[in-house]
Amino acid sequence: MSILDHLNSSQQQATAHHCGPLLVVAGAGSGKTRVLTHRIAHLLGHHGVDPEAILAVTFTNKAAREMKERLELLLARQQSLDSQGQPWDTLTEPQQRQLRSRIYHQVTKILWIGTFHALFARLLRIEMDRYRDPEGFTWTRQFTIYDEQDVRSLLKEIVTQEMNLDPRSFDPKQVRWAIGRAKNQGLLPDAYAANHQGHRGRKIAEAYRRYRRALAANNALDFDDLLLIPVQLLRDNAQVRQRWHQRFQHLLVDEYQDTNRTQYELLRLLTTNGADPCTHQPWQDRSLFVVGDADQSIYSFRAADFTILMDFQRDFGDGQGDGNTRTMIKLEQNYRSTATILEAANALIAHNHERIEKVLHPTRDRGRPIQLSRCDDELAEADALVQTILAARQRNPGLRWGDVAVLYRVNAQSRVLEEALVRASVPYVVVGGLRFYDRREIKDALAYLRLVLNPADNVSLLRVINVPRRGIGKTTLQRLTDAATQLGVPLWEIISDPESVQTLAGRSARSVLQFVELINALQQQAPHMAPAAVVQRVMEDSGLMAQLKAEGTDEAEERRRNLGELVNAALQYQAEADAPELRDFLTSSALASEDTDKDKRDLKTDRVVLMTFHASKGLEFPFVALVGLEQGLFPNHRAMEDPAAMEEERRLCYVGLTRAKDELHLFHARARRLWGGGREPASPSCFLEELPEQVVEIQRPRSSGVFLRRQIHRDKLLRSDRPDSKPERPHDAVTTPTPTPWRAGDVL
Repeated sequence: MSILDHLNSSQQQATAHHCGPLLVVAGAGSGKTRVLTHRIAHLLGHHGVDPEAILAVTFTNKAAREMKERLELLLARQQSLDSQGQPWDTLTEPQQRQLRSRIYHQVTKILWIGTFHALFARLLRIEMDRYRDPEGFTWTRQFTIYDEQDVRSLLKEIVTQEMNLDPRSFDPKQVRWAIGRAKNQGLLPDAYAANHQGHRGRKIAEAYRRYRRALAANNALDFDDLLLIPVQLLRDNAQVRQRWHQRFQHLLVDEYQDTNRTQYELLRLLTTNGADPCTHQPWQDRSLFVVGDADQSIYSFRAADFTILMDFQRDFGDGQGDGNTRTMIKLEQNYRSTATILEAANALIAHNHERIEKVLHPTRDRGRPIQLSRCDDELAEADALVQTILAARQRNPGLRWGDVAVLYRVNAQSRVLEEALVRASVPYVVVGGLRFYDRREIKDALAYLRLVLNPADNVSLLRVINVPRRGIGKTTLQRLTDAATQLGVPLWEIISDPESVQTLAGRSARSVLQFVELINALQQQAPHMAPAAVVQRVMEDSGLMAQLKAEGTDEAEERRRNLGELVNAALQYQAEADAPELRDFLTSSALASEDTDKDKRDLKTDRVVLMTFHASKGLEFPFVALVGLEQGLFPNHRAMEDPAAMEEERRLCYVGLTRAKDELHLFHARARRLWGGGREPASPSCFLEELPEQVVEIQRPRSSGVFLRRQIHRDKLLRSDRPDSKPERPHDAVTTPTPTPWRAGDVL
């Protein structure tokens, strides 16, 4: 059996591509992950490519893990037939585990599969000593990776304390955004200043320069540096560039429409060895295989540039137009949604001009019409949503709560929806809450661990020197920090000197010196211990665990469990690593905190899912509801006068539509109270007018929001009077809305 079996013709053509550039335009639900994993398997099995020669870039760490798991299983299934002559399903569980273990050690463990940040952090761990910074700063291969909270803390200190700027005029968050934007454009402070010559530009350039100096002093990088520095290194050092160009002969990139200019430059340098793509040497035994869809490009606010995908044919391909060519293949068969949903999605996105034309073809029947509910206000909308969900559950008993997703444009819309779900006793989860690695106790533990490895890390030191409380006050810390700044040395050097501490710390001197003794002891022990043991020791010796135990509250117990889960994460890392080291565990933890998976662990629970349109990217649900489809809200008011922004809003709506497998429900209100303002009239979204009238039915909910809330309250009171009856949920009886065919131009 060939690895190409069970693929459609377009998928087979893409998978079998050997050398040269190829753009795979993969529509929603068209099996792009399947193509990527089968292509890697085909390169390995059919062409005999060394696993070390393959670099595969994913958009999230979760996607990287899933790709490795799928590839491992695919190769194991193929090998069970080729080498043992047995179908996979006939093997015993021990035989399957043994075969998968062999594949893991021989292939998947060797492959470089991950996000841009993870892969190039790994490269810098190898090559950082060869980097020559244009401003003369230096870092070692033992650098620390700062997450967003660390970065904001450092920049706040620089902007408000070092530079004494008014935070109302120079908000540290805005300064952070400007610096991040500059790095994504490949600009260092001098270049940024040249492009922004006003007073504000000069001040931000100075903050940028001080920020880089502080990062270097702390031997730390932020996430943007993990891309900018490799670009500078590969561009300036021909020997390093040649080494990695020869190493990675086959590059695969997922979600290519979401790449930014810095990421594009990394791909260009690795693929062409620095040559212009248009004059690049023949692609013998080399390929660049990118998968993406311009119609799903929704991250311009993160500097993603979908024109990189649009220009692939010009930059790397044969320069031909929209049809399938030698260097472009379209995946247009959709295996997810009903024909009705796809008809709506195709019609909507056809209104965009900046796109590669494609049409999603259904593999399923027409299914139910799309339901459109028009409501008096946001309260009635929320109640109509609840009615619709409950009616669907009555109609389809197999529909789980977790099969239902509610999408909205901005997070603030969720409050009214949550309240309606609570009133109806419907379980729900809001995706995008506080992530594991953003929790206070986890960041405290990681700061201790980073300090053990890198005492020069001032950000980590200042975070934990008084956690748990040791009686070291802000005034004492300020005196110690000022002394370090005046001498131009890390804060650790000051607090490690007993004489300086006695002079500067006063009554807190003993606590400061005890903290230094704690860190010194951990530094001596750590090299001789496994990472998980170090994590455990830090939690115990620092007093983090003891403090939470002493608090004795439910919240403290939850935080203790979170610390225990960090130990589990270290144990899992140890089980997967060849030579586990604490530094590599901290790198994986930092990269996990950067991930954009929106805490999708919560999706495994049986609860209705509330999330923004952006957060829904890459997911699918049997039942999807889109709420707040009104002009000024969706599309966003800022997009109304900007054609490019309007096209991105339409792409965002297209993403929302194509999350639905079986049922799609649309909601809008005639009036809405927005973010503390008054109740204002609302007009239906222009996107509703772009949907084909034959696929939409109007729902007219019979119960107003107030009526439904009273009905639910009355039902609860009635049930409370039944002493022997089993409590029923208030959603057992539902008023079913009346459908009316919709026509384009109807007053909604």
